[in-house]
Amino acid sequence: MQRLLVALLAAFDAAIAAAVGLVVLLAPLTLLWTVAFGITADWGALWPLTGTLWEFGHGVPLTVTIPDALLVALAIPPAAANFVVSITPLAFLVFTLLFAARSGSRAAKAGAWLLGSLTGAAVFTLIAAGVALTARLDAAQTPFAPAIILPAAVYLVGVLCGAVRIAWEEGDGGILDRLHDWFDAREDWAPVPAAIVRGAAFALVGVVGASALALAVATLLRGGEVVALFQAARVDALGATVMTLAQLAYLPTMLVWTAAWLAGPGFAVGAGTAVSPAGTQLGVVPGIPVFGLLPENSSIWMLIVVLIPIAAGAFAGWAVRSRLVWEGTPLGMLQRAVIAVGIAALSAGVGGLAAALANGSMGPGRLAVVGPAAYPFALALGAEVLVGAAILLLSPRNRDELAEERTDRWIAEMTELDPNAVVVAGAASAVPFADVSAADDTAPLDDVRGFLAPPRDPAEPRD
Repeated sequence: MQRLLVALLAAFDAAIAAAVGLVVLLAPLTLLWTVAFGITADWGALWPLTGTLWEFGHGVPLTVTIPDALLVALAIPPAAANFVVSITPLAFLVFTLLFAARSGSRAAKAGAWLLGSLTGAAVFTLIAAGVALTARLDAAQTPFAPAIILPAAVYLVGVLCGAVRIAWEEGDGGILDRLHDWFDAREDWAPVPAAIVRGAAFALVGVVGASALALAVATLLRGGEVVALFQAARVDALGATVMTLAQLAYLPTMLVWTAAWLAGPGFAVGAGTAVSPAGTQLGVVPGIPVFGLLPENSSIWMLIVVLIPIAAGAFAGWAVRSRLVWEGTPLGMLQRAVIAVGIAALSAGVGGLAAALANGSMGPGRLAVVGPAAYPFALALGAEVLVGAAILLLSPRNRDELAEERTDRWIAEMTELDPNAVVVAGAASAVPFADVSAADDTAPLDDVRGFLAPPRDPAEPRD
């Protein structure tokens, strides 16, 4: 594919990603705006609100200023008139990452991953700059530079991850191929980078899946508390809809909080509070319905949940080791140790970054400290994944594994010798398909003596 066409398609993908993210916000806001204010509403504030929320969804903090009239009407102390909200609703950020990764993989398959990635990131940066220039609210302001840099950085990370993954596997004829050849020249280290990334992906998927299951169980057990908080809010149908949509946007953020709880460090819901398996210390909690899922108390025995990230690491180690055995590339102890450490380090890095986006401020006063602390969560997650991965990767190779490796190699050799061979698993033989000629296809069944034809009379003369 021509490089110009690749660049145009990458630019189109970036524009579509930004447009879909904005429309996902604009469409429900338009409906809610119409229901709340009618056709006489001030439509000029709809776009600034949409753009501000889109920036907030990509990690840009909001500085909220409550008008004086509202302070008097709601009896809010003047000290709470200005505060920062910096806990990101990760649903928008995850969508941009996935869309960008898809665009990067398409550019890599077209043979111009670097050009496509840079073009898409540049177009997304221009769109973010346009949103930052046109979407300005007095009540909720975003800093100008982060409003451009952070959304562009999110898209750039996603597009590079998708592009490099494909280009590393299929080749790019450039820098990645030279780096790949450098590793291939060192045969014992060639599979290490791919094994680290693959193992970290397995570990993170395992942790996220366990977090989703834990959150679902908490919803089943404490769903009544959530309903009670909805009722205590005394909002109408419109207010309940807005609260529900906002909590859905924070669903990935809640998964990060749950992962921090499973890993051990837990998270805070205000200064001086802690929610962890070892214990729960809560003061006055905001009446947000989702906070009804918070456990009222904990026991030291709940620390058993730290086995879940260890199990995720063990699953990653098993997956990597099985793949290496299947490919016939058994590695030495040093290489496997490096893979285990790399899986743990990459998992800790991703977990720490997610925790940094999922913590911050959600209001004035003590609500300035909410969410998991990034460094403790990263260290705990990395250590637990390392233990699990090391158990599976560094354990001695047993007889079954060695026999499986020999069988796989033998099957591969037989397949190369005869592509039409039918290999029976567990048997040391290969039976090739018999060639059937066209004449045999039309042979009458009567010619098959002793099978379908009746027995011949001995007195009957032979043909």
